[in-house]
Amino acid sequence: MALTNPQDSALPVWEAVDGSPISCTEKIKVLNENFRELQQVVLDALEDGVLMGCSEAHLRAALHEMIDSLELTFGA
Repeated sequence: MALTNPQDSALPVWEAVDGSPISCTEKIKVLNENFRELQQVVLDALEDGVLMGCSEAHLRAALHEMIDSLELTFGA
């Protein structure tokens, strides 16, 4: 997801497995909603952790590790 959305730079251009952009409006809507919701939850967790005295760098590393370790629960 190297490209940012020209309509909202905070959102990526969603890509299919072959690298082509997703063009279905409803799929894009769901992906954008999920992304925004996840972004808010992660920001809340990051801010809570920092306010409770955790290292911001450590929290960011832990969040990256969590995302990188996620496994699909269905066959892709």
